[in-house]
Amino acid sequence: MSEQTAASSANAESNASEETSAPEVSAEEIFEQKRVRLEKRDRLNAAGDLAGGAYPVAVPVTATIPAVRAKWGHLEAGAESGETVGIAGRVVFQRNTGKLCFGTLQAGNGERIQVMVSLAEVGEESLAAYKELVDLGDHLFVSGEVISSRRGELSIMAREWRIAAKAIAPLPNLYTDLNEETRVRQRYLDLIQREQARRNVVTRARTMASLRQTFADHDFIEVETPMLQTMHGGASARPFVTHSNAFDTELFLRIAPELYLKRAVVGGLERVFEINRNFRNEGADSTHSPEFAMLESYQTYTDYNGIADLTQELIQNAALAANVGTEREGTHTVEWADGTLFDLGGEWERISMYGTLSAAAGREITPETSVDELQKLADAEGVEVHLPNHGKLVEELWEHFVKDGLTRPTFVMDFPVETSPLTRHHRSIPGVVEKWDLYVRGFELATGYSELVDPVVQRERFVEQAAQAAKGDVEAMGVDEEFLRALEHGMPPSGGMGMGMDRLLMTLTGLGIRETILFPLVK
Repeated sequence: MSEQTAASSANAESNASEETSAPEVSAEEIFEQKRVRLEKRDRLNAAGDLAGGAYPVAVPVTATIPAVRAKWGHLEAGAESGETVGIAGRVVFQRNTGKLCFGTLQAGNGERIQVMVSLAEVGEESLAAYKELVDLGDHLFVSGEVISSRRGELSIMAREWRIAAKAIAPLPNLYTDLNEETRVRQRYLDLIQREQARRNVVTRARTMASLRQTFADHDFIEVETPMLQTMHGGASARPFVTHSNAFDTELFLRIAPELYLKRAVVGGLERVFEINRNFRNEGADSTHSPEFAMLESYQTYTDYNGIADLTQELIQNAALAANVGTEREGTHTVEWADGTLFDLGGEWERISMYGTLSAAAGREITPETSVDELQKLADAEGVEVHLPNHGKLVEELWEHFVKDGLTRPTFVMDFPVETSPLTRHHRSIPGVVEKWDLYVRGFELATGYSELVDPVVQRERFVEQAAQAAKGDVEAMGVDEEFLRALEHGMPPSGGMGMGMDRLLMTLTGLGIRETILFPLVK
């Protein structure tokens, strides 16, 4: 660094210690800022070689901000590396003085580095252009030596700069939290401003990679099944309906991939899974989204106990992946966004739906308990059930009495047959099926079955569902003849599982569902 540059640095950096960000501005001020920035865009484009235009097709980047920080973060105050790099990032702080300008560039992962643009290094014309044309929010390319400033700040002493992309709209105030609506509707601003938003994306990516690796370790094959279906099935849910012009027919956005994955099992794919989108035309709240990511898997020659073991392993491995690079690395204890530590380790408890309901209600409730008796209890507790039958009443009453008390991961075992049309009868308890739901933090995270593979019984269940649909149950399935035809060719005994990916991220982060979805559906 030249003596002139060093002297300028010493004087100017003391003024740059309080870096500035975009202040709160009114709509009128934003309009005026956009007008001014559009004028700068025009000047950049007209200037040509002066700064490379407002939107160059490429800039000669040779290193990333994280890589520079990793390699040269040890530099002592005032030291020079002797290495020249070309980096780019978004301008998030800026302070311009007479002969030396300071800026801070932010990489996509949130890491930052200081840039110094001096008269001695770039010349009078280039420095003046920098002051006039560079704004907060611009993407900026800088080429220069990696140094540590007199105050010990890792920096790039620019020898060349150019705009990589001109921002026409100003950034929000980086010191003030965005409100929830802005975070959801303008997620790009959330990602620019908030570390937690960026961390959510990384955690989700690591979680998906972990799930796939665990499945690979167990010899599962990942497949894809149709999202447009001629008949909705695989779950009890209200579908979205659309129309195919090419086929001139009504189609449904899938509510679950189950019936197609089972076709794959019939075809000899003994261990299959899919991670993809499902759509359910239902309410939206802190744990529900009309569009959501779903994992479903099927394994032959196991049952709902074996699939529960696999599900626990999948989630615990995901917790390990989420903790990589943190002080909890190597443990199953995750830290939620509010600082709460949540332990996903150990063996998870398995409880009986009927047993826990009986204990909580203070009376014995069994598969033989009549609908009238259950309805009286529901009325007394203020529990409303649409089109009530034994199974729906039992499940609604269980949720009323028991669900909210389940914080630790808990498998709730053995459900009423009426609400589980794709599940095998329990091998020793009449009136229930071999199904579990996994509850965490008071919400359902996953569900698992000993799969119903008898095509005769399956047809009977479909017929019962069709009767419920005729009575007005919009969530009931119809008779799927194509699926029944597949079952008639023989499906081995199997265990199956479905798990919401967004809810898994809720479990790992402690956040609501709109925070775990990168771009959630909003009205």
